[in-house]
Amino acid sequence: MDLTVVTYVAYLLISVGLTVWVARTLTKNGRIFLADVLKGNEKLADAVNHLLVVGFYLVNLGFVALYLKTADAVTETRGLFEALSVKIGVVLLVLGVMHLGNVYVLNKIRRRSVMERKQTPPVPPQAWTPQTGPGPWSAPATRPAGA
Repeated sequence: MDLTVVTYVAYLLISVGLTVWVARTLTKNGRIFLADVLKGNEKLADAVNHLLVVGFYLVNLGFVALYLKTADAVTETRGLFEALSVKIGVVLLVLGVMHLGNVYVLNKIRRRSVMERKQTPPVPPQAWTPQTGPGPWSAPATRPAGA
Protein backbone atom coordinates (compact mmCIF):
# COMPACT_ATOMS: atom_id res chain seq x y z
CA MET A 1 0.00 0.00 0.00
CA ASP A 2 1.22 3.49 -0.82
CA LEU A 3 2.44 5.48 2.21
CA THR A 4 0.46 8.52 1.06
CA VAL A 5 -2.75 6.50 1.40
CA VAL A 6 -1.63 5.26 4.82
CA THR A 7 -1.05 8.89 5.81
CA TYR A 8 -4.57 9.81 4.63
CA VAL A 9 -6.15 6.95 6.56
CA ALA A 10 -4.21 7.72 9.74
CA TYR A 11 -5.02 11.43 9.41
CA LEU A 12 -8.74 10.76 8.98
CA LEU A 13 -8.89 8.30 11.86
CA ILE A 14 -7.02 10.58 14.27
CA SER A 15 -8.83 13.77 13.19
CA VAL A 16 -12.31 12.29 13.32
CA GLY A 17 -11.53 10.63 16.66
CA LEU A 18 -10.27 13.91 18.12
CA THR A 19 -13.29 15.77 16.77
CA VAL A 20 -15.72 13.30 18.33
CA TRP A 21 -13.85 13.33 21.66
CA VAL A 22 -13.76 17.13 21.84
CA ALA A 23 -17.43 17.42 20.83
CA ARG A 24 -18.53 14.94 23.51
CA THR A 25 -16.44 16.69 26.15
CA LEU A 26 -17.84 20.08 25.19
CA THR A 27 -21.40 18.73 25.13
CA LYS A 28 -21.17 17.16 28.56
CA ASN A 29 -19.37 19.99 30.32
CA GLY A 30 -20.82 22.89 28.36
CA ARG A 31 -24.42 22.08 29.28
CA ILE A 32 -24.00 23.44 32.81
CA PHE A 33 -22.43 26.61 31.50
CA LEU A 34 -25.23 27.10 28.95
CA ALA A 35 -27.89 26.56 31.60
CA ASP A 36 -26.30 29.34 33.66
CA VAL A 37 -26.05 31.63 30.63
CA LEU A 38 -29.69 30.98 29.77
CA LYS A 39 -30.91 31.66 33.32
CA GLY A 40 -31.65 28.03 34.22
CA ASN A 41 -33.78 27.23 31.17
CA GLU A 42 -32.73 23.57 30.84
CA LYS A 43 -34.67 22.80 27.65
CA LEU A 44 -33.24 25.83 25.86
CA ALA A 45 -29.75 24.99 27.15
CA ASP A 46 -30.05 21.45 25.75
CA ALA A 47 -31.28 22.74 22.40
CA VAL A 48 -28.51 25.35 22.09
CA ASN A 49 -25.94 22.77 23.20
CA HIS A 50 -27.09 20.36 20.49
CA LEU A 51 -27.04 23.08 17.82
CA LEU A 52 -23.53 24.13 18.83
CA VAL A 53 -22.30 20.54 18.62
CA VAL A 54 -23.84 20.01 15.18
CA GLY A 55 -22.22 23.22 13.95
CA PHE A 56 -18.93 22.16 15.50
CA TYR A 57 -19.05 18.81 13.69
CA LEU A 58 -19.93 20.41 10.37
CA VAL A 59 -17.19 23.02 10.49
CA ASN A 60 -14.45 20.78 11.83
CA LEU A 61 -15.16 17.71 9.71
CA GLY A 62 -15.48 19.95 6.66
CA PHE A 63 -12.06 21.41 7.44
CA VAL A 64 -10.60 17.93 7.97
CA ALA A 65 -11.94 16.83 4.58
CA LEU A 66 -10.63 19.92 2.79
CA TYR A 67 -7.22 19.63 4.45
CA LEU A 68 -6.78 15.95 3.52
CA LYS A 69 -4.60 16.32 0.44
CA THR A 70 -0.84 16.51 0.89
CA ALA A 71 1.33 18.60 -1.40
CA ASP A 72 4.03 15.96 -1.78
CA ALA A 73 3.82 12.20 -2.05
CA VAL A 74 4.86 10.37 1.11
CA THR A 75 7.65 7.93 0.25
CA GLU A 76 9.13 6.98 3.61
CA THR A 77 8.04 6.51 7.21
CA ARG A 78 9.65 9.75 8.31
CA GLY A 79 7.59 11.68 5.76
CA LEU A 80 4.45 9.95 7.02
CA PHE A 81 5.03 11.18 10.58
CA GLU A 82 5.98 14.67 9.43
CA ALA A 83 2.87 15.01 7.27
CA LEU A 84 0.67 13.64 10.07
CA SER A 85 2.19 15.97 12.66
CA VAL A 86 1.51 19.05 10.53
CA LYS A 87 -2.02 17.99 9.65
CA ILE A 88 -3.01 16.91 13.17
CA GLY A 89 -1.39 20.03 14.63
CA VAL A 90 -3.43 22.29 12.37
CA VAL A 91 -6.63 20.40 13.18
CA LEU A 92 -5.91 20.74 16.92
CA LEU A 93 -5.29 24.47 16.52
CA VAL A 94 -8.56 24.90 14.62
CA LEU A 95 -10.39 22.93 17.35
CA GLY A 96 -8.83 25.14 20.03
CA VAL A 97 -9.65 28.41 18.25
CA MET A 98 -13.24 27.30 17.69
CA HIS A 99 -13.57 26.36 21.35
CA LEU A 100 -12.11 29.65 22.57
CA GLY A 101 -14.40 31.58 20.23
CA ASN A 102 -17.46 29.77 21.57
CA VAL A 103 -16.43 30.30 25.18
CA TYR A 104 -15.74 34.00 24.54
CA VAL A 105 -19.17 34.61 23.00
CA LEU A 106 -21.01 32.60 25.65
CA ASN A 107 -19.09 34.36 28.43
CA LYS A 108 -20.12 37.76 27.03
CA ILE A 109 -23.76 36.60 27.03
CA ARG A 110 -23.36 35.27 30.58
CA ARG A 111 -21.82 38.53 31.82
CA ARG A 112 -24.71 40.53 30.38
CA SER A 113 -27.17 38.17 32.01
CA VAL A 114 -25.42 38.46 35.41
CA MET A 115 -25.40 42.26 35.15
CA GLU A 116 -29.13 42.29 34.37
CA ARG A 117 -29.82 40.12 37.42
CA LYS A 118 -27.85 42.46 39.69
CA GLN A 119 -29.74 45.60 38.70
CA THR A 120 -32.02 46.84 41.44
CA PRO A 121 -35.64 47.17 40.49
CA PRO A 122 -37.26 50.61 40.62
CA VAL A 123 -38.46 51.69 44.06
CA PRO A 124 -42.05 52.91 44.48
CA PRO A 125 -42.38 56.63 45.32
CA GLN A 126 -41.73 57.39 48.99
CA ALA A 127 -44.26 59.28 51.14
CA TRP A 128 -46.83 59.22 48.40
CA THR A 129 -50.48 59.00 49.33
CA PRO A 130 -53.31 58.61 46.90
CA GLN A 131 -55.40 61.75 46.44
CA THR A 132 -58.91 61.73 47.85
CA GLY A 133 -61.55 63.59 45.95
CA PRO A 134 -61.19 65.29 42.59
CA GLY A 135 -57.74 66.46 41.68
CA PRO A 136 -56.68 69.64 39.92
CA TRP A 137 -56.80 67.92 36.53
CA SER A 138 -60.30 66.46 36.87
CA ALA A 139 -63.25 67.89 34.95
CA PRO A 140 -65.17 70.65 36.74
CA ALA A 141 -68.28 69.59 38.58
CA THR A 142 -71.50 70.23 36.67
CA ARG A 143 -74.07 72.56 38.22
CA PRO A 144 -77.72 71.68 38.47
CA ALA A 145 -79.90 73.32 35.76
CA GLY A 146 -81.89 75.65 38.06
CA ALA A 147 -79.07 77.04 40.17
